[in-house]
Amino acid sequence: MYVVVMGCGRVGSSLAGALTRIGHEVAVIDRDPTSFHRLGPDFTGRQVVGMGFDRDVLIEAGIEKADALAAVSSGDNSNIISARVARETFGVERVVARIYDAKRAAVYERLGIPTVATVPWTTDRFLHTLIHDNELTKWRDPSGSVAVARLDIGEGWVGKGVTALESATKARVAFIIRFGTGLLPDRKTVLQADDEVWIAAVDGMVAEAVALASNPPPED
Repeated sequence: MYVVVMGCGRVGSSLAGALTRIGHEVAVIDRDPTSFHRLGPDFTGRQVVGMGFDRDVLIEAGIEKADALAAVSSGDNSNIISARVARETFGVERVVARIYDAKRAAVYERLGIPTVATVPWTTDRFLHTLIHDNELTKWRDPSGSVAVARLDIGEGWVGKGVTALESATKARVAFIIRFGTGLLPDRKTVLQADDEVWIAAVDGMVAEAVALASNPPPED
């Protein structure tokens, strides 16, 4: 899936990184070129300087081939204009806008534009709206309550214990593939480079875990 992210603040950079890590193509728009440092050196997507509601800027970012757009800048007006231009001018079906004003959010929801307020786990909510958990999970129990998924951890997690990862992601590390061999971690297990980490999480929380694990660990 090709996704355009408008805004490269904390949420935008986290969302772009999470999408890239799970195999999607991403273009990020921001009017401040210095904001792209938040993406980190491993980001392989496009970086476009400009206003996210400008048609030419959106075209440069690849909106004409985009499957989805997330407008997550710091301005409600900019976000909603960008979302409406993407949908009404370029025919992008999956759009979501970050809205600070709850009253405005209700109006835009009635216009058919999903909104996400500035609440905890914003990145997860955007991921869930754009791609849904079923594109991340490899197995679900028959009731659909628990999902198992592969987690691509950021470099900052190497050397950290699995308990730290579990605490940050609110998920259980079910098993790890290390050097081609599976192992069941315990409280003393430390994450190593090239570990293939598999988690078990409550339904609806997989996208959150992916997003959090793609970022550096929280400071102690």
